[in-house]
Amino acid sequence: MPAFVTSLFARSVLTPLLASLLLFFFQYDPACAQPPYAKWGRLAMQETMKKYPHAQIVDYLHVGRTAKTPTTSEETFKLLLQEGNRRWALLVHIEFENQTEHVVQITFEESA
Repeated sequence: MPAFVTSLFARSVLTPLLASLLLFFFQYDPACAQPPYAKWGRLAMQETMKKYPHAQIVDYLHVGRTAKTPTTSEETFKLLLQEGNRRWALLVHIEFENQTEHVVQITFEESA
């Protein structure tokens, strides 16, 4: 077999193998790459389940973060809930202190 064919074959086999080994040793850890609002999203869902214990959360959307005061911010989430045949949207607003991340208040706003 000609040398260029052997070399081409070796590259076609070794390149994916090398890439796989690199990915194995330098794995991407999705747990480390959570968005900054993930903590607040979990809290929004926990508090929603307390307030609406018989409803199921069928969808979740991070609406965004806004500054409420110079020292506090608010994360807003839109959850789609279903209980029996009833389906509705719920906005969950979580206001917290920027420095300590202490929760100031959580409010719920239902919509059709």
